[in-house]
Amino acid sequence: MKHTKYFVMALACLALSACQKDWDVPQTTPNGNASINDENIITIAQLKADYPNVFSESDKNVKIERDIKIKGRVTGNDIGSNLYKQFALQDETGAIIVAVNQSGMHGFLAEGQEIVIDLKDLYIGGYRKQPEIGQPYNGTSIGRMNKELFQQHFKYTGSIDANAIQPIDFDVDMDKDANCGKLVTLKNVSFALVAGLGTFAPDTTQDKTVNIVGGCVNRALNEYSASDLVIRTSTYAKFAAKKLPIDEATGKPLKCNITGIATRYNDIWQILIRKESDIQVIEN
Repeated sequence: MKHTKYFVMALACLALSACQKDWDVPQTTPNGNASINDENIITIAQLKADYPNVFSESDKNVKIERDIKIKGRVTGNDIGSNLYKQFALQDETGAIIVAVNQSGMHGFLAEGQEIVIDLKDLYIGGYRKQPEIGQPYNGTSIGRMNKELFQQHFKYTGSIDANAIQPIDFDVDMDKDANCGKLVTLKNVSFALVAGLGTFAPDTTQDKTVNIVGGCVNRALNEYSASDLVIRTSTYAKFAAKKLPIDEATGKPLKCNITGIATRYNDIWQILIRKESDIQVIEN
C-alpha cells in the first residue's frame, strides 16, 4: 500500500510537470529574424536616391547587392483587405511599398509597428513607377517576394505607436517621387456621382455599370480630375459594398476627409483607403 501511495504521488508530480512544461512553451512562432543587426541603416529617401533609374520608367527591377537596411513604421496593411499582399513602410524622409505574397499580415505588422528590413539580395523596382521592395515579376517588373523570404529579412524594433507617423495633407501637385507611398489625408472632398448601386467596388453580377480593372474600381472625386487622382478600391475590400458618402435625401455627395496611402500608377495618384474608418464624413 505504501509503495502504491508513492507511485500515485509520483505520477501526479509527473503530470503536473508535463502540464507546466506545456504552459511555458509559446503556442505561436515569433515572426521576423531577430539576428538582423542595426548596422548600415539608410533612410528611405536615400534608398530611392540610390536607385533613381529604377523608378523613372515603368516595370523595372534591380537586385540590391549592398549590405544596407531601412527602418520605418508600418502605415498601411491589409486590415481592410484593400492593400493586397503588401504594406506601406514610412520613415521621417519618405515611404515605400513592400510586396509580400502573404495574407493577414496585419496580424503581425500592425499600423505603427517599427521594423528593420535587411535589403541585401532583395529587389527594388518600380511597378508603373511606384517604388516597391520585392522580387522580380514577369521578367523586368517587380512583384511579391515569398513569405518565407520576407520572414528572414525583417526584424521588429521599438514598440507599436500608431500615432508616430501622422498623415500629411495631400496636394495633387506635390512631388510624386518623394511622396508616393506616404500616408496622406484629402480634406473636404466628395465622390463624383455614379450610376448603378453607388458603392465603392460592387460585384459586377449586381451592378453592370462598374468598370473593374485589375480587380479594383477607380472612383473619381469632384475636386480633382480623374486623370490626376482616383480613389482605388479592391473588390475584396471589407468596405467594397459600402455606399459612397451620398446624402440619401438630396442625392448630393457629402464632403469628407479621406485618409489613405498615396500610391501612383505612372503619373496618376491612386489613393488606397486602408479601412472604413479612414473615411470621415464632415458634418454640414
